[in-house]
Amino acid sequence: MTLSELPSPVWPVLIPLGVQVGDAAMMLRPPGFVVDCLDGVRFPRDWWWVLITFKAASVAGLVVGLRVPGVAMTTTAAIVVYFLAAAASHIRARALDSAFRVNCLGMLLLSLAVLMVSFVRL
Repeated sequence: MTLSELPSPVWPVLIPLGVQVGDAAMMLRPPGFVVDCLDGVRFPRDWWWVLITFKAASVAGLVVGLRVPGVAMTTTAAIVVYFLAAAASHIRARALDSAFRVNCLGMLLLSLAVLMVSFVRL
């Protein structure tokens, strides 16, 4: 098993890129379901700026990583870690509703799949 420094195929990386663009934009004026989710895991409101920063940085990393070796792979791995932390927060808070199952676990699985499909060579 080897790792590819540039995504191949590229198209799977475009999926989390689009999601992260949407997430970053939504965090500027979070809709009710996002507010409920963050409040449900007791994420302090004065730290919400960190989420915007992370999501914007992940967008930049995925875009740059389409041309610069290693950057998209590292960014995708960071997104996996982010959703592992989010899953742990949901579990700790016992907030195991549909937002956890669909959004959090869904994005965790999607990010893992992109990492495997676009960067791992068997």
